[in-house]
Formats: sequence, C-alpha cells, structure tokens
Amino acid sequence: MAGIAGPCSSGVLYRSREAGGINGASMAQFDGLRQVETMHMPVNGNKSNGLGFTSAPKCRIIKAMASSTVSAPKRETDPKKRTVITGMGLVSVFGSDIDTFYNKLLEGESGITLIDRFDASTFSVRFAGQIHAFSSKGYIDGKNDRRLDDCWRYGIVAGKKALEDANLGPEVLQTMDRTRIGVIVGTGMGGLTAFSAGVESLIQKGYKKISPFFIPYSITNMGSALLAIDTGLMGPNYSISTACATANYCFYAAANHIRRGEADIMVVGGTEAAVMPTGVGGFIACRALSQRNDEPHRASRPWDKNRDGFVMGEGAGVLVMESLESALKRGAPIIAEYLGGAVTCDAHHMTDPRSDGLGVSSCITKSLEDAGVSPEEVNYVNAHATSTLAGDLAEFNAIKKVFKDTSEMKINGTKSMIGHGLGAAGGLEAIATIKAINTGWLHPTINQDDLEPTVTIDTVPNVKKQHEVNVAISNSFGFGGHNSVVVFAPFSP
Repeated sequence: MAGIAGPCSSGVLYRSREAGGINGASMAQFDGLRQVETMHMPVNGNKSNGLGFTSAPKCRIIKAMASSTVSAPKRETDPKKRTVITGMGLVSVFGSDIDTFYNKLLEGESGITLIDRFDASTFSVRFAGQIHAFSSKGYIDGKNDRRLDDCWRYGIVAGKKALEDANLGPEVLQTMDRTRIGVIVGTGMGGLTAFSAGVESLIQKGYKKISPFFIPYSITNMGSALLAIDTGLMGPNYSISTACATANYCFYAAANHIRRGEADIMVVGGTEAAVMPTGVGGFIACRALSQRNDEPHRASRPWDKNRDGFVMGEGAGVLVMESLESALKRGAPIIAEYLGGAVTCDAHHMTDPRSDGLGVSSCITKSLEDAGVSPEEVNYVNAHATSTLAGDLAEFNAIKKVFKDTSEMKINGTKSMIGHGLGAAGGLEAIATIKAINTGWLHPTINQDDLEPTVTIDTVPNVKKQHEVNVAISNSFGFGGHNSVVVFAPFSP
C-alpha cells in the first residue's frame, strides 16, 4: 500500500529527489491550466512557506492499493450482456457524414477557423472549431428548428442519424417495444445561447420579456428528452453532465443499463454548442485557450512543446449501443463491440490534473478490468490530448504507468483537428476510434513539430498510419477531476 500526498492547495505537491530526498518537495503552481512556477519547499515541521501554503504534514494522504489479479481477464460471453455498436451519427466541423468526417481526419485537415458567428474582434481568442452551414433539414421541423438552441439541434440530428445508421428509422421503431430503448445524450454546458439570451432579456427588458423557452432550452437534460419525444423512445432517459468527460460517462452508464437487463438498445452520446460569446469569454477567463490567432489551424498541438492551451470546438457524437442478442435477433449491422469502461475522480482541483496521474491511471486500469482485457491487448489509445501544458503530460504519464510495453502502441489526438468539443468530445472521438477499428487506418495528430521528449509512444505525427487495432481505449477527462475511459474492439461472434 502506498501513501500519496493529496492536494493541500491549488498547487500540486510532489516529492523531489533532486531537491533533497524525503526532506524536499516541489510545489508546481498553475495559472489557469498553465504551469507558471515550480518552487522547492521544505517539508519538515508544519510551517508556512510564506505564500499561504502549508507543508506536507497538512496535506491529505490518499491510500492506494494495487488490486491483485487472481485469474486471467475474461470477456463477457452472455449475448444479453455483450454490448455492440450498431449505429453512429454526428454533427461536426467537417459536416454530418461519418465517412467524410473520418476521411478529413485521415487527411490531417484542420477544421479550426476564425469565428464569424459573432463579432469576436475584441476577444483575445478569435478562433474555434466552429460549425458552418449546418442544416437540420429532414430531422427537425421548421418551427422547432428556429426556436432550439444549437446544442439541442446538433444532438437531435446526430441521434436520428445514428438511429438511421442502425436501421432503426421511424417505421421500424413503430414495430418495436420502445420501452426497451433508452436515451442518454449529455452535455457539459447545456443550452448556453438560450441561457444567455434569457439573462440578457431580464437585464435589458425585465422578467416579463423572458422567453417561455428560456428554462426548457437551457437545462442539460433536454437533449435526451427532445430526442425521446421525437422518436417515442420510452426506456431509461436522462442526461449526464461531467464537463468534457460527459459522453464517455454516458456510454458507461448506457452499457450498464443493457448489462442489467433494463434496456435492449440505448441511444447515447454528447452534444455541445458553446462557440458563442459567453462560452468563449468564459474559457478565456479560465486562461485555458490557445491564443494563436495568427495561425488558428496550427493552434491545437497536443504533446508539442509549443502548445499554449486548447481550442474550443462543438458538435455532437452519438452511438447506438445494443445487446448482442437484440442486434442478432433483428439482423442489425454490428460495427464494433463496447467491452467496458470506468469512471473515477481526481479529487484534487477544479481544473488542474493530478501530477501523479493516479485518477487517470486507476480509471484506465478499472476500464480494462470491466472489459476483461489485459493491458497487453491494447494497441491504440485515442487520447484526451487537449493541447494544454499540464493535461497532456499528466495523461501521457498515466498511460505509461498502466502500459509497460508500448512498442506496438499508437496514440493520437483528434482534437488537433476539430478542437475540443467539451461534452461532445467523447462522442466524436468514440466515432473516430471505431472508424480506426473498421478501416485499419489511424488519423494523424497534426502540428507535431517539436514533440515533448518524454512522450515516447508513437503519436502518429502529421501523417496517417495503417494499424490493425486489437483493442482500443478512448479517454475523456473533465473539469472537476472527472475521468472516463471506454474500451472498444472489433466485433467477433
């Protein structure tokens, strides 16, 4: 059993051998998501270092024990519990077609452009992975389309496209027991435009001028609710909001509904539309965003020494998850298999990752245990890789902690091309992961010009690579220390 020093402030405390063995420690402080100072501090006694921080004895100790493996991992064999992917749908900066989306990724094309949805000329960050020329024609009627926040428009279109892809169109659904089909489409921010418009009306015109749609179109559960209302799906229905880890949390929860026999089919993913003044301004205030305004397409650069923050994105990514028994019974197309997942919490800081990577590494380990997979079977990681100074290396160190032999492993960062979709990120990246499984090609991590020397796994720099995926994991982490990992593999009967 090991004792790990937990947080005693918003800085990160860790032991430093160079600073004097057990009598020294380093305090890394972060300004937003940027490490701005590292100082040596003594840990004898209980004295302040003069900056308001106390020494190690005041810090919380977290006990961690490695779980003993009593037998080789075994994958689920019960067709009622095995969970397969039978449909995918998305709305992205590259459009709403799955193949187009993945082909653009394989080409290494950046979808990051200057913002033109609103006047961002006075903002210190003026670019994002903004969706242009989106159309909901054929999926949302005209009246609702004009009223809805983009967050819900993206989610409804992606959800209905996923159902179509799974051969679950309106006519088919009418013949099925829709109490056995559920929806979990989460969001990190919710209807941010609707919320901002309501607050603006209150301040400028008074409460009587607030739209009656202000509350319904702002609250985060509405993505799941509206999709169910449109399709008549009456199974488990709610939303999860765990910031940028949202979609993976939804996949994990949905699979467990299927495993417990509470649903046969779940429509699951994440949606987000935060490229608007409040969203961009809020993340600028967090000092989380890249400010490379002169080269937007080169701004998102995971693991590169010159990264300076993440790039905002938006969209929706939705999967149809289904019990193998149900999929076989109705002759559904089986795209891939969901093997398992896990969720954990850093319990450390609102925005900064744990320097020891414990929350992430334990989440990866738990996901593999849930999947019945050994670390040696995993040869592809779709990384969270947001292009932040602290986050990229914390995630990489956690990966290295779990996977001892990475000679055959590949990792890549989808956000290098589409930006960070926040609550939708895990949904879009799950689709990218499954397409990698299906095509045998991994998209590149672009803007890899000067890789961090400690990053020793192949990041697929700048050019796509052919790679037969055995087992893949997709990581998503969110503000608040929320960690999530899901495991996918090719389907084998």
